[in-house]
Amino acid sequence: MDIALHKAALFLYALGTVGFFLYLGHQREFLARGAFWLTAAGFAVQSLFLVVRGVMAGHHPVSNLFESLTFFAWTVVLAYFVLQYRFRIRVLGALVIPLAVILMALPVAIGRVPRFQVDTEIAPLIPALQSNWLGIHTTLAFLGYAFFAIAFAGSILYLVQERQLKKKNLGSLFHRLPSLDVLDRLLYRSLTVGFILMTFGIITGAVWAASAWGSYWSWDPKETWSLITWFIYAALLHTRMTIGWRGRKAAWLSIIGFAAIMFTFLGVNLILGGLHSYN
Repeated sequence: MDIALHKAALFLYALGTVGFFLYLGHQREFLARGAFWLTAAGFAVQSLFLVVRGVMAGHHPVSNLFESLTFFAWTVVLAYFVLQYRFRIRVLGALVIPLAVILMALPVAIGRVPRFQVDTEIAPLIPALQSNWLGIHTTLAFLGYAFFAIAFAGSILYLVQERQLKKKNLGSLFHRLPSLDVLDRLLYRSLTVGFILMTFGIITGAVWAASAWGSYWSWDPKETWSLITWFIYAALLHTRMTIGWRGRKAAWLSIIGFAAIMFTFLGVNLILGGLHSYN
């Protein structure tokens, strides 16, 4: 039942993606509304999947790569709903929901690579993961990642809109995108929330590590890259507050930061290994 729910949510998100793309091309309000409600339906089904999976497993469903990618996608869509309610940027879904689709479909793609194996079955937790910190740490970390994903999407929209303004190419896409000021505020809000959540995610992870392994910090590859990513976003927010770095420079640094997040999450797990690796 849980895998069927996962596939149903993925299908609904894919339909929502098609709807948002059609809205970009035709600018019909009913397309944007339809895409939004398809996404909402997918989110409801995915939420049910996580509940069912958690009940079946007896713990927070983030113990392997399949579950973690699914939970990551869920937090991305949740962050999208939160910021969509605040900023009402319809085209944001055309970048965010495809990202959720990619995250949910990645286990299949990764599993086809001979050297990698992605397990979709529920397995008992190893002793180090049998802790209440599992749900707290991973939820904070993934929510932080999710708001950074929205900042990534907003950064792309900002760069596209800025390019159109510089070239004075005020085509149909220009009228679908919000002003640079609105996009800059979206970027700042999502970066701030994401940074706070990520910081608490790192702190709770350190506390958990101390209880599980006897050390707050062991310079495991995942810990090291998490710290690198934290410094990237800390530098971005610091330069914005002190020397007014915003707009194009902030957008590019946000994109770099999200690339670091994806490497921290996927690259470290699949390539570097360490205490935080899973299949």
